[in-house]
This record gives sequence, C-alpha cells and structure tokens, in this order.
Amino acid sequence: MDKENVLKVCNQIADRGLLKTLGIKFTDVGNDFLTASMPVNEKVYQPDGILHGGATVALAETVGSAAVAVLTKNSNLTIRGIEINANHIKSVKNGNVIATAKPIHLGKTIQLWEIRTTDQENQLISISKLTTYTREKK
Repeated sequence: MDKENVLKVCNQIADRGLLKTLGIKFTDVGNDFLTASMPVNEKVYQPDGILHGGATVALAETVGSAAVAVLTKNSNLTIRGIEINANHIKSVKNGNVIATAKPIHLGKTIQLWEIRTTDQENQLISISKLTTYTREKK
C-alpha cells in the first residue's frame, strides 16, 4: 500500500471515538515511522488553558498503536497498549502538536515504541515510551 492509501485508511479509522473528539489526524508515514497531529484548543486544555498531558498521552498511544499495524503491514492483528509513560517537557497553548512513533523493538507479540511529540516549530513537548501487545485476530 502506498503512503497516500495508508494515511487514508488510518484517517478513516480515526474518524470516530476519542480520536475524532481530539481531532487526531495521521499526516505522514515512512518505512520506520508514523506521524499524527492534534489541534491544541479548548477540547484538550487542562483547567489553566494549556495542553493537558493526558491528551498528549492519548495522541502518543494512538500513533504508537496504529504504527504496529502500519509498519508490520499486518491488518489482521489485535493491538493493545499495555504500558505507556510520558515526560512532558514544554507547555503549548495553541496550534497543533505532532507525534511521531518509531520502533525500538518489533517482536512478534511485544513491541516497544518511542513517541516524540513536538509543536509546530519542532520544539519537543513530550517524549513517551509505549509497549504494545499483539496477536492474530481470531
């Protein structure tokens, strides 16, 4: 599947549930990465008007989990995030944040991902590590 079709399929899946609520859109894909963006607005603010860390983590888990299917080229997987941690580096009040997932380890059932979230000026906002578990769908 070419880049355009991969992004089209990812964005069709993202057009429901939490991903739709948060406005997450997949924007780029390569042989070893998947990227998605999310607008920073009142839907994702914490009470004092900046990006909520939980929204950033939701974006990170979304792009990391989707990257499993995209980079393994296997659409017949059940994918679950089993652990995620994040270090938030910088605050954001508006614009978009961009998260890029890259694999650290791609095992048959366990995968480890690094997700770097930046602002539109490519300044690091957050860095996350996600562990995913996969198995073939029954």
